[in-house]
Amino acid sequence: MAGVRVTEVDWHSRKNGAAHHTQEYPGPELVVRRGQVFTLRLELSRALEDQETIIFTVETGPQASEDCHTKAVFQISEPDVGQNWTAVEEAQTENTMTVSITSPPNAVIGRYLMRTRVSSRRKQNDRKLGEFVLLFNPWCPEDDVFLDSEEERQEYVLNDSGIIFRGVEKHIRAQGWNYGQFEEEILDICLSILDRSPLHQNDPATDVSHRHDPIYVTRAISAMVNSNNDRGVVQGQWQGKYGGGTSPLHWSGSVAILHKWFKGRFKPVKYGQCWVFAGVMCTVLRCLGIATRVVSNFNSAHDTDRNLSVDKYVDSFGRTLEDLTEDSMWNFHVWNESWFARRDLGPSYNGWQVLDATPQEESEGMFRCGPASVTAIREGDVHLAHDGPFVFAEVNADYITWLWHEDESRERVYSDTKKIGRCISTKAVGSDSRVDITGLYKYPEGSRKERQVYRKAVRKLFGVEAAGRRTRVRRAGSRGLWREDLMEPATKPSVTGKFKMLEPPMLGHDLRLALCLANLTSRAQRVRVNLSGATILYTRRPVAEILHESHTVRLGPEEEKKIPITISYSQYKEDLTEDKKILLAAMCFVTKGEKLLVEKDITLEDFITIKRAQPGAPGEGFRPVQ
Repeated sequence: MAGVRVTEVDWHSRKNGAAHHTQEYPGPELVVRRGQVFTLRLELSRALEDQETIIFTVETGPQASEDCHTKAVFQISEPDVGQNWTAVEEAQTENTMTVSITSPPNAVIGRYLMRTRVSSRRKQNDRKLGEFVLLFNPWCPEDDVFLDSEEERQEYVLNDSGIIFRGVEKHIRAQGWNYGQFEEEILDICLSILDRSPLHQNDPATDVSHRHDPIYVTRAISAMVNSNNDRGVVQGQWQGKYGGGTSPLHWSGSVAILHKWFKGRFKPVKYGQCWVFAGVMCTVLRCLGIATRVVSNFNSAHDTDRNLSVDKYVDSFGRTLEDLTEDSMWNFHVWNESWFARRDLGPSYNGWQVLDATPQEESEGMFRCGPASVTAIREGDVHLAHDGPFVFAEVNADYITWLWHEDESRERVYSDTKKIGRCISTKAVGSDSRVDITGLYKYPEGSRKERQVYRKAVRKLFGVEAAGRRTRVRRAGSRGLWREDLMEPATKPSVTGKFKMLEPPMLGHDLRLALCLANLTSRAQRVRVNLSGATILYTRRPVAEILHESHTVRLGPEEEKKIPITISYSQYKEDLTEDKKILLAAMCFVTKGEKLLVEKDITLEDFITIKRAQPGAPGEGFRPVQ
């Protein structure tokens, strides 16, 4: 009798797609999720005899092997609950067979080739059935990426659009973003991002074998979304100059960026800033099946020397000394959180994990960040993988201001040390409103528990002696400063100060505001105030000075006074960047040598007012259509 072979396969794409929540992926290729059954119908050249059975082979990546779990060979058998690929016969007519195939919940994700042959005494070649794509499965309880809420799965895996929050702490703005993970070619592009990684280029077989692990995959994507080290997707630019590319502010979604990178033969796309990196990374991880959201942190620290503080050096006008100040505080910073288990750390650290594709600091030789457990950050467990100290500092560093004197001595200046990590925000599940998730990252600012966690973090980083008084922290190429990590704040001065806007800050208009000073004592005081102002990028990097003036104020006992400040449109219009941000600083020198720094970040608003025309008259500012 002639050997039997499979002549045709029906992948049941519609039925499987609905069951696997993959029906939104375009194209004819079957897309399924691991750890979940899918069905095929096979047409045979003749009916199987009793001793004959169908043997399946699935493999992914180059040099696929069973030892690396990138290849599996299995035959139709009884249902088997376990960590192996299985095939079960569901129905059979004379020449057709319906088979249910189940992949393990920890299978390698990616594009697979499936082949079949029939077991018999005759030697037979495998017949190629075709390719399918296997993804992570947040619906499968045994998968490390399992998420137990259907509402959250709909939002964080299947929603193809969202909101990214930007601006300043006191004025948070929402921007729509099209993730587009189900658009044409996006799944292929996301898989090719993994294949373009240096990890894959150096050792393809080993790299693919690690793709069962969401920790490994998300860390690789974090590196590949930026172009540092690896010709990744997006090239960063923070200087306000975007020649030869697109301003980061002009992107409104990930699809155009990913298409441009793919069709341009993997040439990095110009340009991105933090929200662009986060938007693209959200697309890629949702596309691969990992629940992911975009998170914005206002007053976000960039701690370069791992001492858990932002040390800012200023001159006598409160202007940041860029040559001395290695740390910085950005008006806002945007990253991602993805939901999965941490088998490397233990179950108490499962859940949301911070991932940041913005290239800020190298991690194990590459510009990437995370995954860092949000729970570990809140509890001060900064020693745990990956990049805990950097993320902890972003939300919880102390903000220390130093006045730098001409003789190169420095002096601690009183300022708000608790301004880091405010209004940590993400889009709500099922709506476009903003949810404040600051409490997931830290205990209430200034609380006893928050200070205990800060001490714990210092201890984990620098050892027991660091939790006492002083720690010497040296970074390659830096000055090696003494850092009194847990010291009391600078002496609170007897005068307080605050900037107050007198009119809303409108683009194209003069800025009118006042510096309000209050004497907290029952004795008269003299205050010398040095005012400065500069246009800035959202990273708070100054672009150009637009204000520089001094005042001397006499304050009677418990008296309050206002110093009016006007910055004309002509003063700032030439130097304003697309970020439309201005930073004001007032260095206040009080009697008896007290010093106080007051700062205010201003974001200028665009408002267009259209006046309603009188009946029969053309609208003001409009011309009749000819």
